[in-house]
Amino acid sequence: MVTFLAGGTGTPKLLDGAARVFESTETAVVANTGDDVELGGHLVCPDVDTVLFAGGGVLDRETWWGIDGDTTATHEELRRLADEVGLGAAPRYLDDQAQTAGREIARWRRFSAVGEFMEIGDRDRAVHLTRTSLLDEGRSLTEAIRTLADAFDLDVDLLPMSDDPVATLVHTEGGETLHFQEYWVARRGEPPVADVEFRGAADAEPTDAVLNALADPVVIGPSNPVTSLGPMLALPGFERALRETPVVAVSPFVGDEVFSGPAAELMAGVGREPSTAGVADSYPFADAFVLDDDDPTELPDRHVERTDTRIDDADDAERVARACERALAAIADDAAGDDATGDDAADAPPREGAE
Repeated sequence: MVTFLAGGTGTPKLLDGAARVFESTETAVVANTGDDVELGGHLVCPDVDTVLFAGGGVLDRETWWGIDGDTTATHEELRRLADEVGLGAAPRYLDDQAQTAGREIARWRRFSAVGEFMEIGDRDRAVHLTRTSLLDEGRSLTEAIRTLADAFDLDVDLLPMSDDPVATLVHTEGGETLHFQEYWVARRGEPPVADVEFRGAADAEPTDAVLNALADPVVIGPSNPVTSLGPMLALPGFERALRETPVVAVSPFVGDEVFSGPAAELMAGVGREPSTAGVADSYPFADAFVLDDDDPTELPDRHVERTDTRIDDADDAERVARACERALAAIADDAAGDDATGDDAADAPPREGAE
């Protein structure tokens, strides 16, 4: 068994070739839900759905968002109606009272659908409506996603990080507080970041299914350490579980150059070095790292596997997944060596990490 932690597009791209290395039916994927948003009353789970659609063979691989060949008639009509009466397409975040009303899972991330600032395809919308309706029927988020995974015939066990609400909010240097989707989709990641908050995380919990998955070896793909992994690590007990299991992480950087997305800006905004070294500092629980051949970073206290870490297709993903496999094998060999020599890893001081 192996468990992948997924957020953004980095880990889903790695999963594209991981099935050639790790048995899919023995693989769990824990997906970030901090980026989720309730838009016009239906719950959109971008990081969950990227894994869902990729595993179901319908993902739009040009954008790594939504369903390939989907139509957008409803979205276009929402835009037209708003334009006709001068309401525009800017995000319309509901007031404070509305943010904590209604279904609990959508707290602090409720937007009106007027103008619909995020493009939602018609088939994509059917997924969101089904998930939301299952929640309204009394299912947990885990149960609703398991039902959708069955509908898309997924081989992996797809798990949301929690059944409780956690919202990723970006605090800007200009004094604004923006939900991550408003920051990234509507504002194109342009506002300078002062801090990132994971609202609700202190009162949320990983599910039992997630904690069980974290007992197996864990792979963290080349995802954003702040907004893809940060919401998971903010959950009580999540990082402690990672400290107690083998963990290998793939850097989304080559030195101080990020492959894609807002990882560099967000890391700098929360006071971390935007580089592979900064990623290593963000993951004190990681036993090993997979770094690019051209990455000059040295991590003397971690096992390092090197390969070309750019992922453009399934063959690239397989190459990186095999480096992860080698790293996990090295961790296991080190543990076996400690057992043979009588060294007790439990007596060694743990790397700094959350309790």
